[in-house]
Amino acid sequence: MTRGTYWLEHAWLGDCVEPGVTVEVADGRITAVRTGTDAPPPGAEILRGLTLPGLANAHSHAFHRALRGTVQVGSGTFWTWREVMYSVADRLTPETYHALARAVYAEMALAGITCVGEFHYLHHDRGGARYADPNAMGEALIVAAAEAGVRITLLDTAYLSSGFGERPTAHQLRFSDGSADAWAERCSVLKEQDHARIGAAIHSVRAVPAEQLATVARWAEERRAPLHVHLSEQTAENDACLAAHGVTPTRLLADHGVLGPRTTGVHNTHLTDEDIALLGDSGTGTCMCPTTERDLADGIGPAVALQRAGSPLSLGSDSHAVIDLLEEARAMELDERLRTRTRGHWTAAALLRAATEDGHAALGWPEAGAIEPGRAADLTTIALDSVRTAGPPPRLGAETAVFAASAADVRHTVVGGRHVVRDGAHTLVPDVPRALADAIAALSG
Repeated sequence: MTRGTYWLEHAWLGDCVEPGVTVEVADGRITAVRTGTDAPPPGAEILRGLTLPGLANAHSHAFHRALRGTVQVGSGTFWTWREVMYSVADRLTPETYHALARAVYAEMALAGITCVGEFHYLHHDRGGARYADPNAMGEALIVAAAEAGVRITLLDTAYLSSGFGERPTAHQLRFSDGSADAWAERCSVLKEQDHARIGAAIHSVRAVPAEQLATVARWAEERRAPLHVHLSEQTAENDACLAAHGVTPTRLLADHGVLGPRTTGVHNTHLTDEDIALLGDSGTGTCMCPTTERDLADGIGPAVALQRAGSPLSLGSDSHAVIDLLEEARAMELDERLRTRTRGHWTAAALLRAATEDGHAALGWPEAGAIEPGRAADLTTIALDSVRTAGPPPRLGAETAVFAASAADVRHTVVGGRHVVRDGAHTLVPDVPRALADAIAALSG
């Protein structure tokens, strides 16, 4: 049995910040948490700063990281951005996807992220040809996460049409299995590993015909796996759904058995009051991705109303305009302040729960997300002495983390009791900036 001890100078334990916390670990799990230990026990690894549970990035498209900077030239909409995204997707192979994802997941580890939900729809070769291993692209992501030292939930995504009643475009042939039954057959071959779990996703109501939604939902239900779906990200999607089916996307999902406590709607931006009630009453989660939603000019979703209705909140970096879960948490509150012109919609503790415990629950890792005995030994330590965080008393560490700190302040990241980031340096990927630059350069030819 592998054992170890960590001494946390300050630790957020869910409702308050405690000084001098000793955490004992065995085989990747926390076995004991002791508060009030003023000095580190002999042999303990010392984590100076504020230690949080590992952060959960509940919504990622790894290959979108290659778009950072390049899509900030000129103007446009989500739909013009999508064309640029397609051009990057066209150039990926299992080998280049692995290299890019490994670097992206290493960047996440540097930002304190210990678990990522990869919304994976880039399944096949150009033109839709199947690889010899039909899950070559998904397996590349699973291996990349292992090499970067983070946990992954591979949300294998059904993407079958370009719109209501429309065949996939040339770009989208790489995404499509042809039918939900074929999708289910392919992804049923994927195997979970110690660091990897398999979930399901419906890309959107426009990308999966209504009569096939239940097939995806049933696959997830039988495996008790998480099920995610892009929901009402764009008003154009809502309009098209109303024209095709006479109901909103949320109602369409409800009518076909998709909603429920293991389901998470991503974005949930343009909702009616009835939509909010359907999501809340069913316990369907909401993953907000504020940095992407503002980057793509999507709009500000009704996160406060959703949570009040009963929809648990999680956070994602989505297109990776930035990779910073602290910024996602901060942005959710600050965007709501701009929309309502009032302050204080969530406490810092509530925002941290969205970034930790509730995010892990949305990804099918209920044993992670808290510093408690029996939980996964996943820890993120934030410096309290940087130019951003110096000054406030440590007892306000949660507020400092959410409203002042950034990914640059992450000092240590521990996953399953193993130091993945130590003193701001990745222990498994020696030069993350170079890995990112090389992987992105390989896609530009």
